[in-house]
Parts: sequence; structure tokens; C-alpha cells
Amino acid sequence: MFSELKKKIIQKKAKIAVIGLGYVGLPIALSFAKKGFGVIGIDSDKDRVERIKNGKSYILDISSKQLRSVLRRNKLQATANFKVLKDADVILICVPTPLKRKYNPNISFILKAVKRIVKFLTKGKLVILESTTYPGTTEEVILPRLESTGLNCGEDFYLAFSPERIDPGNNDYALEQIPKVVGAIDSASLKLGELFYKKVFHKVIPVSSAKTAETVKLLENTFRIVNIGLINEIAMMCHKLNIDIWEVIEAAKTKPFGFMAFYPGPGVGGHCIPKDPLYLYWKARRMGFPLKFIKLASEINSSMPAYIINRLKQILIAKNKALSKSKILILGVTYKNDVKDLRKSPALDIIDLLLKSKTDVSYHDPYMPYLKISNINLKSIDLDRKNLAKFDCVLVVTAHRRLDYNFILNNSKLIFDTRGVFKKQFKNLIKL
Repeated sequence: MFSELKKKIIQKKAKIAVIGLGYVGLPIALSFAKKGFGVIGIDSDKDRVERIKNGKSYILDISSKQLRSVLRRNKLQATANFKVLKDADVILICVPTPLKRKYNPNISFILKAVKRIVKFLTKGKLVILESTTYPGTTEEVILPRLESTGLNCGEDFYLAFSPERIDPGNNDYALEQIPKVVGAIDSASLKLGELFYKKVFHKVIPVSSAKTAETVKLLENTFRIVNIGLINEIAMMCHKLNIDIWEVIEAAKTKPFGFMAFYPGPGVGGHCIPKDPLYLYWKARRMGFPLKFIKLASEINSSMPAYIINRLKQILIAKNKALSKSKILILGVTYKNDVKDLRKSPALDIIDLLLKSKTDVSYHDPYMPYLKISNINLKSIDLDRKNLAKFDCVLVVTAHRRLDYNFILNNSKLIFDTRGVFKKQFKNLIKL
């Protein structure tokens, strides 16, 4: 089994199935298809499937032209029918892993995918989980379910974990340029996983176990959430001390060692940073070891939207204006700059808090023409002199690079900048 699958991978004759065609699954499916592998993407969302079939991308980092190229060469197909797993040699699981509640992981999408795989698991298949999860998921949850078929891992089939490292909107690193970590249940699975990923990625980093690879991903995002939480707390302290946090960071950056710049903001969003470290926190707590840094950082970052609103109230009071009597323009609503992605965006929390305060709120975002989420039902307004003049304060929440900040500065009564887009101090500018 091992030699046969190894030969198929080397010759690019291995048939690949990717379960989940979101921001992780579709890019990796495309990457292997571009290298000449036959790839079938599986997604229960029939709209996604139809869009792929028609060569229309819905992922920021993938162009429709790229999709059409592999479709024309019959290297990529899309379906909602899981029966295609029967003929797959390599199966990648790239499904969402949200939270049930703030500190409780939800691996139901992984379990559903594995249940489908079990139905079609035959000898000689390699199964790889890419979805972020807590340490032990591959070994303790997936392995026993696959072996319930009577097949043995390392002999009849192979099982590995490789954490996705995709950063939406990052043009500096193409997918294949980002080193790929892989860990497995046994040595045979690891060898096949390493060989498989080397067909696309420039560098593959094998680690001793699937559990180690699962922890690598969580450490990466824990590092970020803790440092963002730290700098947010320092920013709040600097405000009390009447110190410009942005100036402090720029000066600290000049040290050539021992410092890495992180920046404060209105909170954290996206799929990874707000959620992934809490998977590690949950696992550690179950082992009787509470990870205090993760919980504290999460609480600090989650509190930032409310802190921004309180700061905004004080700024307006200084101008003899009440928040409920003011008109506020939110500049940028996506979770990060230059991406069309609202997942867990702090802007949504800020807008929600403003609406609950009976504030007259509008927004502008070049990537999001409208917002219709929960109690928010707004359309992006045009950024012209007449519109800017209407608002008592412009709140910079997401720093899209395509916006003309000089124009905004010169035509706004007051700006509260939570992202540090303005480097100098101006009369009508307040910084976080």
C-alpha cells in the first residue's frame, strides 16, 4: 500500500479530494491542480460548487482566471457529492472549526467530514487534517473513527495533520512559499505526508507527531493574540499618561534585536486570532493547567470595541457633544485592511454598540457595499466633501490602503484614528 501510494504521488497520478472549499480548501486545491494533480473539491454549499464550475472565484487571493485555467485542463472539479471520496488517494479536510461558546471548541464540521470519509475509506488512502484544532484531535478523535472500519493506520491507510498558514490578502508570500509543517500518527504516514506536500511547497517541516503539528498552529496564533493584547493594554495606559503609543512603538522598533512591533487597534477579527488560541486554552484547562496569558489577552482584545466607544464619548464631550446626539462615520468595516472579509470584525461590535446608544451611524468601506448582519442594516456611503462635512466624528476602524486619508483629514471636522494611519498630529485628529 505504501509503495503504491508513494509512486502515485511522485508521478502526480494520486487523485486528491479536498473537503471544504473555503479560504483554506480552495487555494490548496488550486495549488495541487496547477502542479498537474487531478483534484476534486467537495463542499456542501452548492452555490460555491456552481461558482467554481463556472470559473468564478469567491476567494480574495484566487482570481477567476486562475480557476478557469485549471478547469480547462480538467485538473480541478467541484461537487457536493461525497461519493467521489471512494476514488480519492489523498483526502484533505479543510473545514471550519468555530467555537461553541467563548472557551469551547466546536469540531462538529471535522466529525461530519470524518463520518463521510469512513463510508468510503479503503486501503491505500492518505487522510490529512488541515483545520485548526486542539492538540490530540487527529490521534484521539479521528484515528479511532477511521480504524473502526477494521483498517489499521500505518498499514492499510495513513493519517496526518498539517496546519494551514494562509493569511488572506497577504501578497508578500504565495501559498507555496510558506513553509509547510506536517506531523503524523506513524512514520509511514509522515513520509507520505512530507512527500505529498513537497509537490507544491518549497519547504516542508516534518515534526514528531500530529499532536506537535496541531500545537504549532496554536502557538503561532497565541503568540499574536498575547502580543496584541499586551500592546492594546499598553496603549490604554499611554492614553492615561498622555503618551503617544505610536511614537513609542516607532522608537522601540529601532532596536535591532529583542523587540517585534505589534500595534494596538479596536480589537481582533478574522478566523484565526480570536479563536485558535482558545482551542489551546480549552485543552490545557481540561488537563488541569489554565493558560492565564491566553484568557487575559482574549479578554483585553474583546474589550477593545467598548473601550473605543468610551473614548469616543469622552472625545465628543470635550467638544460639547453627546454620543447619542452625534453623527459618526465608521471608516472600514472588514476585519483587516484590504480584504473583503467580515469574520469577527471588531467594526461590527462598534457599530452595534453605537446603534444601541441611539447614535446616528454610517460607514464607508470600498470592499463592503452593504452590511446586513443581525440588527445592522446599512449601505456604504460615498466619501465626498459634502458627506464628510455631515459627521461630528470619523472613526478609523480598518485602514484600507486605497482610501485617500489626506482628503479625509482635510474635509472632516474630527477624526478618531484607532489604527495609526496618521503619523503626525493635527488639530482635528485624536489617536488611540
